[in-house]
Amino acid sequence: MSGIDIAPDARGKVRDLYDLGDQLLLVASDRISAFDYVLPDDIPHKGAVLTQLSCFWFELLDGVVENHLVSSDVRDLPERFRPYADYLRGRFMLVRKAQMFPVECIVRGYLAGSGLAEYRRQGTVCGIRLPDGLVNSSRLEQPLYTPSTKADIGDHDENISFERTVELMGARDAEALRDLSLKVYATARDHAASRGIVIADTKFEFGRVDGRIVLADEVLTPDSSRFWPGDRYQPGADQPSFDKQYVRDWLTANWDRTGEPPHLPAEVIERTSQKYIAAYEQITGRAFAY
Repeated sequence: MSGIDIAPDARGKVRDLYDLGDQLLLVASDRISAFDYVLPDDIPHKGAVLTQLSCFWFELLDGVVENHLVSSDVRDLPERFRPYADYLRGRFMLVRKAQMFPVECIVRGYLAGSGLAEYRRQGTVCGIRLPDGLVNSSRLEQPLYTPSTKADIGDHDENISFERTVELMGARDAEALRDLSLKVYATARDHAASRGIVIADTKFEFGRVDGRIVLADEVLTPDSSRFWPGDRYQPGADQPSFDKQYVRDWLTANWDRTGEPPHLPAEVIERTSQKYIAAYEQITGRAFAY
């Protein structure tokens, strides 16, 4: 079975959402997005990797931060979704419905991507002054919290200051999201390092359930993070990666970002799938269940 013939109540770049009242059914598709566009080709097994890796992190981070996960067991599927159990197995989460905060909580532990570009121009990352002399992929002495707005499909996220998050949600919540983001990143970074993975940066989303702040959506996946192989890490150059940077690099070389994005070659699709699976297996120490 290739999917579900029940129309979702909402559709994101990657996930389809079904409203179950006080819960949501989140289904991770194999769609991939880059530069805020959904690409025309699926990446095999990608949705299952995102879901199963998120569930791993939710379990590992228990005690650090509460999360919204209820179950990812097909035995807990609502009755109308049970005919699709074969497709949904490994790629869905039943979650508590949360009132989501209007920012993405980005933590940067290394100098890369848009942060590197800004640093080269003016010595800052998201307006935060950094020491002179840093190079591509430098490890930052202290991880940076650099929140952004949430963009609709086809629009661009916008980096915002911490002060702006205070204006959006009040000082108490803004400080709580900042402190939780840095704490979760540090815990995940240390675990990943023990498994030979560098988490260069990542983004979190938080919501509120019954008055409490919870970690929501996906967490610490190749879609939301930069994963580098620790044994090949070398400051001063771009790093090989386990994430969708490979797809971004191909698009940068083959698309001028006008019009709709092009189809990916078969070898790019296959290699990206392999990278996602490799990230899951190395971080978790578990074999990926196809």
